[in-house]
Amino acid sequence: MKLRKITKRKGSEKRRYDDSCGTAHALELIGDRWALLVMRELMLGPRRFSQLRADLPGISANVLAQRLGDLERTGLLERLKLPPPASMQVYGLTRWGYEAEPITQALGRWAARSPHHDPSLRISGVSLLLSFRTLLDRERAKGLDAVVGFRFGEDVYRGHLTERGIEIAREDPGDADVVFAGSVASLGAAVHGGVPLAALVREGRLAVEGDRKLAERFTRLFPLPEKISDRQRARAEVR
Repeated sequence: MKLRKITKRKGSEKRRYDDSCGTAHALELIGDRWALLVMRELMLGPRRFSQLRADLPGISANVLAQRLGDLERTGLLERLKLPPPASMQVYGLTRWGYEAEPITQALGRWAARSPHHDPSLRISGVSLLLSFRTLLDRERAKGLDAVVGFRFGEDVYRGHLTERGIEIAREDPGDADVVFAGSVASLGAAVHGGVPLAALVREGRLAVEGDRKLAERFTRLFPLPEKISDRQRARAEVR
């Protein structure tokens, strides 16, 4: 399915740091509040405005429209039109925009070490799936070669899992070895919250189709990084 690019006029220039450092320019590109999270929600493919708004509940429609416009002007995002019969506008990252995924992975892994990070807070489906790509423990995944599906309401994904990583696409799981169906929060609780998978299934919060043993193993493949210790924090304060 080929999407058609929509051309829009340029907007006003953003304020600059007047600093030649690459980090400063990166912040000019994605440093505004919500910008990087908007990009995060597009890392698994184009989405509609309403879908972005639903998975970023703290953002207003006006601010979301502004951020989408900003990211488009900087060349990180493009407006596309789905072919008939859908014929609707969606937003997708450019090839350069997709190159930012390692940045979001490194930032997320680093911030998860904070003692103030709370993994029980709300998480979007895309964000949870990206956490799998970020946190896969290759030793725990040794020898694996499986297709894993995810169904979060209308959103469906298919992932190919090996010890080298997990590739995920927004498409029907088809004949996946195992499929998780239910709420994003429930799968997050099983993987990052330590809630037994059997309990979630028994309570009807999550359904597992296919290889149950693989499903159990899957929930243990993505350990969160260790929190920074009091000693490490004290050393940082001395510096």
